[in-house]
Amino acid sequence: MALVPCQVLRVAILLSYFSILCAYNSIDIPAHQTYGGSWKFLTFIDLVIQAVFFGICVLTDLSSLLTKGSDSQEQERQLKKLISLRDWMMAVLAFPVGVFVVTMFWSLYIYDREVVYPKLLDNFIPSWLNHGMHTTVLPFILIEMRTTHHQYPSRSCGLAAVCTFSVGYILWVCWIHQVTGVWVYPLLDYISPGAKIIFFATVTLVLNIFYLLGEILNNYIWDTQKCKYCFQEH
Repeated sequence: MALVPCQVLRVAILLSYFSILCAYNSIDIPAHQTYGGSWKFLTFIDLVIQAVFFGICVLTDLSSLLTKGSDSQEQERQLKKLISLRDWMMAVLAFPVGVFVVTMFWSLYIYDREVVYPKLLDNFIPSWLNHGMHTTVLPFILIEMRTTHHQYPSRSCGLAAVCTFSVGYILWVCWIHQVTGVWVYPLLDYISPGAKIIFFATVTLVLNIFYLLGEILNNYIWDTQKCKYCFQEH
């Protein structure tokens, strides 16, 4: 038996995301007062995704406990729908977007922090909050993948959903530039229009790669053929 039940871990992770979001929203950063507010930043969107995802995980655990031993077919159907939503969100949003934010942020930060996280932000955002937004996302999502088997959608549907999210966010970033004349990320000021197209296409490609990586890791960890019993028990 695990020293810390996965249900307790999910509650702890959910509470940590709530505290990070509250701390982030309480900071008076000039960029938050401009068009789009916090919602123009992928980091903030990812934090919301992770909080909603772990909220669904906790709700699923509670529903599973309440329906255990129950003969109600309606409750079983509702639980299965909740599990399906949880698994879909893990596959399409929580894992690929979470891993993308962490890897992209720290890669650009190491290359030249001014293009992604200007030193000026150190005056507003404490170090622990920066790591809460850009570091802990990865171990949290890996813990979830290691403790719970997730049923991935068909590959074509999953990749289509990831592409929809990516294109939607890219269009949102372009719209903000159209309205304000300012790019959300300073990096985009330094590259030509053609390079921007290549950059956006690469972002979409990388998100798709992370989706496939999540699927591979999930199957590797749980070995789909051997974990059917575990999944049904859950």
